[in-house]
Amino acid sequence: MSFRFLTWNVEWFNTLFDDHSRPAPSDDWSARWNVTKARQIEAIGTVLRALDPDAALIVEAPDESRRRSTVTALEALAERLELRVRRTAIGFGNDTKQELALMHDPARVTPAHAPGEHDRAPRFDGTWKAEGASVVWSKPPLELDLHLQGWAETLHLIGVHAKSKAAGGDDPDAALRRAVRNRRKHLAQCAWLRGRVDGRLAEGRSMIVAGDFNDGPGLDRFEALFGRSGLEMVVGEGEGALHDPAAIPPALGVATPQTARFWHAEQEHYIGALLDFALVSGDLKDRARWRIVHPLDDPAAAADDELQAALLDASDHFPVVLDLAPEVSSDP
Repeated sequence: MSFRFLTWNVEWFNTLFDDHSRPAPSDDWSARWNVTKARQIEAIGTVLRALDPDAALIVEAPDESRRRSTVTALEALAERLELRVRRTAIGFGNDTKQELALMHDPARVTPAHAPGEHDRAPRFDGTWKAEGASVVWSKPPLELDLHLQGWAETLHLIGVHAKSKAAGGDDPDAALRRAVRNRRKHLAQCAWLRGRVDGRLAEGRSMIVAGDFNDGPGLDRFEALFGRSGLEMVVGEGEGALHDPAAIPPALGVATPQTARFWHAEQEHYIGALLDFALVSGDLKDRARWRIVHPLDDPAAAADDELQAALLDASDHFPVVLDLAPEVSSDP
């Protein structure tokens, strides 16, 4: 039986729950423009039911803290919306109110928190030294071993929400300095992440590295300044390369796919970006199929009025779906 995985950044997810980590649908406006909390919650349910994953990596999941629980919130939401992904696993919490969590169908997937480290790449809740500077993750990546029903092999998942490189402000010089600082931290995080990938591949792991990388091929001018992008660092090269067709820089004149859609207030129109990926290790590449469920560019989503509207209401990012076929036995 194939395994369906998706990664999805759900914008302002935390605001849809009360202080007891219960879904709080109402006619009050959500943090999304012109969308009520009730409408955003229903839209999330429509998307997850339509795509029907065995496991869904939620980027910007609701808060994990002394007073609130990511697991309680998402499992209560799953019950309310009658989702198959009714159980939730998390790793290291953070203080940003944007967690990384895996919603999953317990009949198909058994996840186990599996943080790791070696001398060149510490655990993601630690500190990494890079060029004399100390680097930390504000949102430590989620490392899970995924035991799939009916599969002999175990998949290792690293869920990612990398440092944003955005730098606003009215002063162009100050904005440029912030952009360079953000880019340096983003690159350091991606180098750290690649170190963890190398360590896991050396252990013989079959891997998925997925989430919001806040980066994509040809995304900005700093790729030329720093030599390569953070995404390129994570993808790697040669036998240890990771794979997602969207991560390959497009040929000249070929449009880049998009996984996010943002309103540009000054220019008064939407702009698209490619930020979200589901990378796989080389041993999984030929068994993988990818789909970016963009409400305007994906033919099936564009032809389904309910799904299209839900995708636009639920988030400014769109799901990336990864279907993996099981390993074919070589036994006669």
